[in-house]
Amino acid sequence: MDRRNLLTAAGLGLGAVALAGCKDDSAPTGEAGGAPEQRFRWKMVTSWPENFPGLGTTAQRFADTVARLSNGRLSIQVFAAGALVPALEVFDAVSNGTAELGHSAAYYWKGKSAAAPFFTAVPFGMNAQEMNAWLYEGGGLELWQKAYDPLGVVPLPCGNTGVQMAGWFNKEINSLDDLQGLKIRMPGFGGEVLARAGATTVNLPGSEIFTSLQTGVIDASDWVSPYNDLAFGLYQAAKYYYYPGWQEPCAVLELTVNKQKLAELPDDLRAIVIEAARSTNQAMLDEYGRRNAEALHTLVNEHGVELRRLPDAVLDRLRDISGDVLEETAAMDPLNREVWDSMQAFRERIQAWHALGEKAMYDLRS
Repeated sequence: MDRRNLLTAAGLGLGAVALAGCKDDSAPTGEAGGAPEQRFRWKMVTSWPENFPGLGTTAQRFADTVARLSNGRLSIQVFAAGALVPALEVFDAVSNGTAELGHSAAYYWKGKSAAAPFFTAVPFGMNAQEMNAWLYEGGGLELWQKAYDPLGVVPLPCGNTGVQMAGWFNKEINSLDDLQGLKIRMPGFGGEVLARAGATTVNLPGSEIFTSLQTGVIDASDWVSPYNDLAFGLYQAAKYYYYPGWQEPCAVLELTVNKQKLAELPDDLRAIVIEAARSTNQAMLDEYGRRNAEALHTLVNEHGVELRRLPDAVLDRLRDISGDVLEETAAMDPLNREVWDSMQAFRERIQAWHALGEKAMYDLRS
C-alpha cells in the first residue's frame, strides 16, 4: 500500500484484532459455493441537518461510495445532527463506540485535542488546494492521526468547502471599534481571534444560526459560503454579507472512524473506507466551486444582498492577533508546535510556487 493513500496496518495496530466480533450473521454470506463473506453495518453520526446541501449530502455521498465499492459488504446508515446524538457530540460518539463513523469539523473538538482546530482551518492560512497538499503529501495527515490516536479515533479528510465568507452581520463594520461587544457565532481559531479583538463569540450548531440572528441573540455569524448560506436563508436574517473569509481560507471536513472498528475490517474494506474519504474530499470541493458561484449570483441579483469588504485596518489587526493565537496554541505542547511548524514551513514553500503559478495566472486573467 502507498503510505500516503492507505493507513498501514502497523500504524493502526491491526495485527492482533479478530474480525469475528463485527460479523452480522443475519446478512448474506457470499455467493453459492463460495467462502462465507463478512458484511458490516455501521452508523455515521454528523453535525449537519438532514440532507443539508453540501455538508449533509457529502456524508451521504461517502456512505453511498463505500456501499458501491464494497458491493454492499459495508453499509453505512447516516444520522443527521440530533437524530442519534447532538451536533456537537459527534466526536464523543465515535470515540466511545456509539457510532463507528462521524462527519463533522475538527475545530469543534478543541476540548478533546488542542491541536484539532489546525486541521479545519487556520486564519490567513492555506487554501483548499494547499491544505490538501499538506495533508496528503506534506505529513499533515500523519500529525492529525497522531493527535487523535490517544482518543481511539482515526481522522481522514472527507470534504472541503474552499474559501468561506467572513459572515452575515446586522451591524456595519467600519472600524475596529465596531467589533467591541459584537455578539458573533464563530468557532475555531477565528472565534478566539475575534474575542481578543473585543467581540463576544459563541459556538452554535448551524441549525440555530437563523433564529439567533433573527431574534438578536447574536449580531453576526459566519456559516460557510454562498451555497450553504443561501440554503439556510441567512439573507433573510441579516443585512450585510462580509468578505473575505479570513478566518477560514478553506474548511476541511473530517471523517472520524472508531479506531478499533476500523482495525476489525478486512484489508480491502479498510482500503475502501480510506479511498472513499479521499474521493469524497475532492468531490465536495468540486461541487462547492460550482455551487458557490451560482449561489452568489442568486444572493446578489435576486435577493439584493449587500456585499461588504472588511476594512483593511480590521483585517490587519485580525491578522496580527491570529499570529499571537496560533503561536500561543503551538506553545501549549510539543505536538501543537510540531503541527504549526509543519504548516508554516509547507505554506512558505508552496506560497512561493503559487506566487509564480496560481496568483500570476489570476493576475494575468484579470
